[in-house]
Amino acid sequence: MKRYFVFALVGPFVGGFLLLLTTTYQSGYWTQTSLGEVGKLFAVFFKTLQYSYLFGFLPSLMIGAVDDILVHVRRIGPVLRMLLVGVFAFILASLTYSSRGPDSGAVQFILYGLVGFVPAVISSWLVHRYVAEPQPATAST
Repeated sequence: MKRYFVFALVGPFVGGFLLLLTTTYQSGYWTQTSLGEVGKLFAVFFKTLQYSYLFGFLPSLMIGAVDDILVHVRRIGPVLRMLLVGVFAFILASLTYSSRGPDSGAVQFILYGLVGFVPAVISSWLVHRYVAEPQPATAST
Protein backbone atom coordinates (compact mmCIF):
# COMPACT_ATOMS: atom_id res chain seq x y z
CA MET A 1 0.00 0.00 0.00
CA LYS A 2 2.89 2.35 0.75
CA ARG A 3 4.22 1.75 -2.77
CA TYR A 4 1.05 3.13 -4.32
CA PHE A 5 1.03 6.08 -1.94
CA VAL A 6 4.57 7.04 -3.01
CA PHE A 7 3.69 6.75 -6.70
CA ALA A 8 0.47 8.76 -6.24
CA LEU A 9 2.27 11.47 -4.27
CA VAL A 10 5.45 11.88 -6.30
CA GLY A 11 4.31 11.03 -9.83
CA PRO A 12 1.80 13.83 -10.51
CA PHE A 13 3.98 16.44 -8.80
CA VAL A 14 7.16 15.74 -10.77
CA GLY A 15 5.30 14.76 -13.95
CA GLY A 16 3.18 17.90 -13.85
CA PHE A 17 6.24 20.09 -13.50
CA LEU A 18 8.05 18.32 -16.33
CA LEU A 19 4.93 18.54 -18.50
CA LEU A 20 4.79 22.28 -17.86
CA LEU A 21 8.49 22.63 -18.75
CA THR A 22 8.01 20.61 -21.91
CA THR A 23 5.00 22.56 -23.11
CA THR A 24 6.69 25.88 -22.40
CA TYR A 25 9.77 24.73 -24.31
CA GLN A 26 7.61 23.60 -27.24
CA SER A 27 5.85 26.97 -27.31
CA GLY A 28 9.10 28.94 -27.44
CA TYR A 29 8.71 30.43 -23.96
CA TRP A 30 12.39 29.95 -23.08
CA THR A 31 13.81 31.96 -25.98
CA GLN A 32 13.57 35.30 -24.16
CA THR A 33 13.18 34.73 -20.46
CA SER A 34 14.22 36.65 -17.41
CA LEU A 35 14.16 35.78 -13.75
CA GLY A 36 10.66 37.23 -13.48
CA GLU A 37 9.45 34.87 -16.19
CA VAL A 38 10.78 31.91 -14.22
CA GLY A 39 8.80 33.16 -11.23
CA LYS A 40 5.67 33.22 -13.40
CA LEU A 41 6.39 29.62 -14.42
CA PHE A 42 6.43 28.50 -10.80
CA ALA A 43 3.27 30.49 -10.08
CA VAL A 44 1.52 28.73 -12.95
CA PHE A 45 2.84 25.39 -11.71
CA PHE A 46 1.44 25.85 -8.22
CA LYS A 47 -1.87 27.16 -9.56
CA THR A 48 -2.27 24.11 -11.82
CA LEU A 49 -0.96 21.57 -9.32
CA GLN A 50 -4.48 20.43 -8.47
CA TYR A 51 -5.02 19.50 -12.12
CA SER A 52 -1.71 17.66 -12.24
CA TYR A 53 -2.93 15.48 -9.39
CA LEU A 54 -6.40 15.14 -10.88
CA PHE A 55 -5.15 13.87 -14.24
CA GLY A 56 -1.92 12.24 -13.06
CA PHE A 57 -3.28 10.23 -10.16
CA LEU A 58 -4.51 7.18 -12.08
CA PRO A 59 -1.56 6.92 -14.50
CA SER A 60 0.81 7.08 -11.53
CA LEU A 61 -1.08 4.29 -9.81
CA MET A 62 -0.90 2.21 -12.99
CA ILE A 63 2.86 2.64 -13.13
CA GLY A 64 2.98 1.75 -9.43
CA ALA A 65 1.10 -1.46 -10.22
CA VAL A 66 3.72 -2.35 -12.83
CA ASP A 67 6.41 -1.73 -10.22
CA ASP A 68 4.50 -3.89 -7.76
CA ILE A 69 4.30 -6.74 -10.26
CA LEU A 70 8.01 -6.52 -11.04
CA VAL A 71 8.92 -6.64 -7.34
CA HIS A 72 7.54 -10.17 -7.19
CA VAL A 73 9.78 -11.42 -10.02
CA ARG A 74 12.90 -12.76 -8.30
CA ARG A 75 15.25 -12.42 -11.26
CA ILE A 76 14.67 -8.70 -11.61
CA GLY A 77 16.84 -6.59 -9.32
CA PRO A 78 16.01 -3.10 -8.11
CA VAL A 79 18.00 -1.22 -10.78
CA LEU A 80 16.56 -3.25 -13.63
CA ARG A 81 13.08 -2.84 -12.14
CA MET A 82 13.50 0.95 -12.01
CA LEU A 83 14.62 0.99 -15.64
CA LEU A 84 11.79 -1.27 -16.80
CA VAL A 85 9.20 0.84 -14.98
CA GLY A 86 10.77 3.98 -16.44
CA VAL A 87 10.76 2.61 -19.99
CA PHE A 88 7.13 1.54 -19.63
CA ALA A 89 6.19 5.02 -18.37
CA PHE A 90 8.28 6.63 -21.14
CA ILE A 91 6.38 4.73 -23.82
CA LEU A 92 2.97 5.46 -22.30
CA ALA A 93 3.66 9.18 -21.85
CA SER A 94 5.12 9.50 -25.34
CA LEU A 95 2.13 7.85 -26.93
CA THR A 96 -0.27 9.90 -24.83
CA TYR A 97 1.23 13.36 -25.23
CA SER A 98 3.51 13.50 -28.28
CA SER A 99 0.73 13.47 -30.86
CA ARG A 100 -0.63 16.77 -29.55
CA GLY A 101 0.11 20.10 -31.13
CA PRO A 102 1.48 21.09 -34.51
CA ASP A 103 5.00 19.77 -33.88
CA SER A 104 5.92 16.15 -34.20
CA GLY A 105 9.24 14.45 -34.30
CA ALA A 106 11.97 12.89 -32.21
CA VAL A 107 12.46 15.89 -29.89
CA GLN A 108 8.80 16.04 -28.98
CA PHE A 109 8.62 12.25 -28.54
CA ILE A 110 11.64 12.27 -26.20
CA LEU A 111 10.55 15.31 -24.19
CA TYR A 112 7.08 13.95 -23.55
CA GLY A 113 8.53 10.51 -22.85
CA LEU A 114 10.72 12.02 -20.14
CA VAL A 115 7.55 13.36 -18.53
CA GLY A 116 6.69 9.75 -17.76
CA PHE A 117 10.18 8.30 -17.32
CA VAL A 118 11.56 10.65 -14.65
CA PRO A 119 8.67 10.47 -12.13
CA ALA A 120 8.42 6.69 -12.55
CA VAL A 121 12.12 6.13 -11.88
CA ILE A 122 12.15 8.56 -8.95
CA SER A 123 9.08 6.92 -7.42
CA SER A 124 10.47 3.42 -7.93
CA TRP A 125 13.77 4.46 -6.37
CA LEU A 126 12.01 6.02 -3.38
CA VAL A 127 9.97 2.86 -2.89
CA HIS A 128 13.10 0.71 -3.07
CA ARG A 129 14.95 2.99 -0.69
CA TYR A 130 12.33 3.72 1.95
CA VAL A 131 9.57 1.10 1.76
CA ALA A 132 10.15 -2.43 3.00
CA GLU A 133 9.85 -4.83 0.09
CA PRO A 134 8.12 -8.19 0.52
CA GLN A 135 10.39 -11.13 1.21
CA PRO A 136 9.81 -14.43 -0.58
CA ALA A 137 7.81 -16.88 1.46
CA THR A 138 9.53 -20.02 2.65
CA ALA A 139 7.80 -23.32 3.17
CA SER A 140 7.65 -24.38 6.80
CA THR A 141 8.25 -28.02 7.61
